[in-house]
Amino acid sequence: MNDQGMMGQIRMRDVQAARALLDSANHVTIVSHVRPDGDAVGSMLGLMHSLRARGADVDVVLQDGVPHRFRFLPGADEVRTSLPSRNGLLIAVDSADLERVGLDLEGDPEPPDLNIDHHATNTHFARVNLVDPEASSAAEYLFKIAPELGLPMNVDTASCWLLAMITDTLGFRTSSVKPETLHIAAALMEQGAHMPELYLRGLHEHRYLDLLYWARGLLGLSRRGPMVWTTLSLEDREAVSYDSNDDADLINLLSAIEGVTVSIIFVQQDEGSVKVSWRSHEGCDVSRIATAFGGGGHAQAAGAVIAGTIDEVVERVVGETESVLIPRTE
Repeated sequence: MNDQGMMGQIRMRDVQAARALLDSANHVTIVSHVRPDGDAVGSMLGLMHSLRARGADVDVVLQDGVPHRFRFLPGADEVRTSLPSRNGLLIAVDSADLERVGLDLEGDPEPPDLNIDHHATNTHFARVNLVDPEASSAAEYLFKIAPELGLPMNVDTASCWLLAMITDTLGFRTSSVKPETLHIAAALMEQGAHMPELYLRGLHEHRYLDLLYWARGLLGLSRRGPMVWTTLSLEDREAVSYDSNDDADLINLLSAIEGVTVSIIFVQQDEGSVKVSWRSHEGCDVSRIATAFGGGGHAQAAGAVIAGTIDEVVERVVGETESVLIPRTE
């Protein structure tokens, strides 16, 4: 049997095991990663609606809660920030490893039951792992395996999953987008998902507060050849009363600068750690850098949390990124 056939058998075995878990579960808890993005929020909420449609009791948990911009999604107001006390099936979505989930799961002697993800750096940390690095988003993969898992589709699931796909592909413009991705988006629209609203609210609509925060970052913008970077410190956050520990998607603006191949943003989390996000153009794999710093992600979008002061982390990361990804000319 060739490698492709063997992989197909392994995948089918894992899908069947996942279906058995779902069929026997009365209560399900779904978790995703810290500092959740649109794919994390949309994938888990869409799965919640689908599981409820087949009769399951479902809790959804995000350690950092739902970012403001995604709170319009159906079910977002039900997201908890701590795990429920009752036992049941535990599913992680869009999470490459347990540390990324938070919620003290690393100290739990029992691993999650099911891991559904699309990151190439996934550590296969659950009892059953369904991971497809070729999928543009966790939501795309969920849609593809939904029939095999017995997951029904409804307008709420479709809306959440389409929002997840839109945001994780930056409006269907990353290299992970294939013709199949657009066919799936169309199928979700046929189920009632409203593309114009999801596109507007998921990618383009920002609060006045977000732009004040952006202004702090743009004032510190630096460039070295085809690489740009900036920082958002605790002082920047406090100066405009920004209400989260993320970058308000400023990284996506930096990645659209003409002539830039790699963009980096440094967001200070506390006095001793910094969240670093990389974006790059096709052909420039920033996941290698993120992995070297203990993080992970995709070839064109990756991140890591690095110990140190913001100045120390900037110096290390900019130097390493330049040496690895930016060819030097003699």
